[in-house]
Amino acid sequence: MFSFFRKKTLDPTSPKKEDKTHSELDLSRGNNSPDVTQSAEDKENTQSSNQWLAKLRAGLKRTGQGFKHALNLTSIDEQLYEELESALLSADTGFAATQHVLKSLKEKIRTDGVTDPKAIKLLLINILTSLLKPLEKQLIVGEHTPTVIMVAGVNGAGKTTSIGKITRHLSDSGVSVLLAAADTFRAAAREQLLTWADRNKVDIISQESADPAAVSFDAVSAGKARGRDVVLIDTAGRLSTQAHLMEELKKIKRVIQKADPTAPHEVLLVIDGNTGQNALTQVKAFNEAVALTGLVVTKLDGTAKGGVLAAIALWNLDRVKTGLPVVAVYFIGVGEKLEDLQRFDAHEFAQALVGE
Repeated sequence: MFSFFRKKTLDPTSPKKEDKTHSELDLSRGNNSPDVTQSAEDKENTQSSNQWLAKLRAGLKRTGQGFKHALNLTSIDEQLYEELESALLSADTGFAATQHVLKSLKEKIRTDGVTDPKAIKLLLINILTSLLKPLEKQLIVGEHTPTVIMVAGVNGAGKTTSIGKITRHLSDSGVSVLLAAADTFRAAAREQLLTWADRNKVDIISQESADPAAVSFDAVSAGKARGRDVVLIDTAGRLSTQAHLMEELKKIKRVIQKADPTAPHEVLLVIDGNTGQNALTQVKAFNEAVALTGLVVTKLDGTAKGGVLAAIALWNLDRVKTGLPVVAVYFIGVGEKLEDLQRFDAHEFAQALVGE
């Protein structure tokens, strides 16, 4: 589960480029094929893994049902492809990603000589997994002290709540966290983050009606002075069309760099899984403004379709071809509980999407 940081101290005799100590946010959920020799901890991880997968499948049940009819057809023909196209589009996959998946599926069926429609589901899962796999990435802290994480998102996406959950997991793993309440436009956001700070017993830099960039600067400076492992900065919720707020976001990043020229080390965008293709629009706009490194996808809990991650993956594929880095999906959320925020796993997600 999203339960601990794996601290890795590498052998000092290893090559210089590997000679560093850092922590990876390990959200692995144990071995899904338990052995009789499993320890109690392994068994607990397996149980947690199964519970998480059940929640993820339940959250994407609506999308999985969309594939059910197509995958029950008795022959591989144009009707099957049309049904799959309809299911993919209905899942908010988008036209380009839908065509990419169908083209890959047809090619695989041809080259492998597949004639049994029952094999289509596994092929589809594998193709989606391959497309989504580059989005997998673990959040690493410890390469910088502190690791400065700037978090953005539109109002209502679950940004501040996600920060609170991440903070809790970090704290439970022995990682020291300092929060920055840089969402000074909305009093409720500041109060919400103060509640999370109190609940998680972590320090917070908060100034009522202060300049967001100034709060961020103070937080990074305080994080360095106090020797904190992580500084998490909550910024104001904004729409990508709100030019003045997007400029404020850029300013926050510039000011953070005055406190630490290497920061921010991560720029995360929290997106609501229910927003469909609009999520891709948000990713593009925020990335253009502040160069995103990762995403947190929330609210995959029953009404979300989830297919937009395939569109985001295809967008990333085009970026990689031009030498640009992948904007990863670090975490996905399926509910309000702490354990409902987990590391993104491409294969698990593809299975849930197709209804496996």
